[in-house]
Amino acid sequence: MILAGKAALVTGGFSGIGRATALAMAREGARVAVADVQEPGETVAAINAAGGQAIAIVADVTSEDAVSAMVARCVAAFGRVDIAFNNAGIAPRHVGPSGQRTHEMSAASFRGMLDVNLTGVFLCMKYELAQMLAQGGGAIVNTASVAGLVGLPTAVNYTAAKHGVIGLTRAAALEYATDHIRVNAVCPGYVRTPMTDPTMAVRGEYLISLVPARRLGEPEEVAEAVVWLCSDRASFVTGSAYTIDGGYSAS
Repeated sequence: MILAGKAALVTGGFSGIGRATALAMAREGARVAVADVQEPGETVAAINAAGGQAIAIVADVTSEDAVSAMVARCVAAFGRVDIAFNNAGIAPRHVGPSGQRTHEMSAASFRGMLDVNLTGVFLCMKYELAQMLAQGGGAIVNTASVAGLVGLPTAVNYTAAKHGVIGLTRAAALEYATDHIRVNAVCPGYVRTPMTDPTMAVRGEYLISLVPARRLGEPEEVAEAVVWLCSDRASFVTGSAYTIDGGYSAS
């Protein structure tokens, strides 16, 4: 129960890493506001059925008004936002030989990826940080990617967005270090989620061959790292980008 008494906000909680993290946070004692552009009722029902406390919020992180309302809804339900996991994002549709190189990518495709994966994180942080300043502290974890640490060919938009998330994380960590607010990021590699299923169906065997652990990660493995980063056990950790990739980025 390392998050006992905490109020948490998780975006992208409908499935995958977000769902696994919301469940793990509830298991560790947090009350959880689960947000997603899709109704995250199944995640919330699973938490409440297990004896936890959760609410569902439908929100589009590319809309500033929606993000402001999302944070306000969490505060209205739980009185505060101690923990925020900014996980909502989209994946590139085609990576590899069928993907687009930089000169082939449309400006709309580039902007669309940044709107969700980078600007969406910024907007969430903007309102979460304001709330955490008002209440005297908190912890934020952002979902970046190994593509925030290394280049991902034929996904320049995704790579740029995830590098940007790490930059946002580090800059904010420095800005708020004396305000009792910690800001970190996690950098998952290839993880078994509904969002990665289409890519894995086409190129899974090849991609797994690039991972020294020779397997996909599981959402729960990322969730455990996020829970620890949000807990008081990580009280001296801020500005870090934790890699969870089975050794992919080390090779």
